Parts: sequence; structure tokens; C-alpha cells
Amino acid sequence: MLMCGTAYSGKSTYAQALAAKVDAVVVSLDEINERRGLWGGDGIPVEEWIRTHELAGAEVRALLAAGRTVIVDDTSSLRSLRDGWRSLAAGAEFLLIYLDVNHTTIRRRQAGNRISGARGDVTDGVLEHHLADFEPPGPDESPVRV
Repeated sequence: MLMCGTAYSGKSTYAQALAAKVDAVVVSLDEINERRGLWGGDGIPVEEWIRTHELAGAEVRALLAAGRTVIVDDTSSLRSLRDGWRSLAAGAEFLLIYLDVNHTTIRRRQAGNRISGARGDVTDGVLEHHLADFEPPGPDESPVRV
């Protein structure tokens, strides 16, 4: 399963709840970045994102080979990224879960997070760039829209 949605859409919360219901392992690109000493909310160079995706792909391949159900927790913001995960899942069931949250709600959640400090902040510039570049999945991708 592949999560898809913008920052602050609730992907990680949803992925964790779903994993508990279906006995799946969550592979979080944010967690991989954290292990690498990177934080996406400040902006990460493309070459570092590529490396993070390589590491996540290796984790997912190993888990699938072991017969596990996997949920990839990432924005999956570009069609090309989603297509890559689809290819990696060849032979395994693939489900795209799209958390479709409007930008007003996303910005409200960002502001609330700045007050609560529940998670790392995403700078205004990084969030606006992310929202502008996000490619929602089309009907041909058969997303499950939440």
C-alpha cells in the first residue's frame, strides 16, 4: 500500500491505524530521513531524497520478500514516484491511498502544529512549494480517496 497526500494531510496517522488493522509494517520516508539526520520541513536536496527513496525501496523489497504487508508512508507527490512504487510492488497487491485534504485545512494544521509542536515544522516556503508541485493521482491510478 502506498500513502499519497500533501504534508499535514494525516498520512502517518492513517498509515499507523491501518497497519494495526491489517498487520502491516509501515516504511516511513520521514523516519528514514530522521535516521539520516535530515528534516524535510526545512527542504532537502533532490539527491538526498533520491537516496532516501533508494533506502525505502530496499526496506520494502526485503519486507515483501519476507511475505509482509507493507504501507509506504510518504507524500508520493509526483506521478513518477507512484509509478516507481507500483513497479517495485510487481507481483504484490498494490493499493494507492490518497488523503485528499484541501489547502485551507493543510495551512490550518500547519499553524496548529506550530502551537502544539507535535511534529517538526514545515517552513512556509517549503509547504507552498510542495502544495504547488503536488500532482494528485488521476482516475487511471485507481486511488482509494480518503
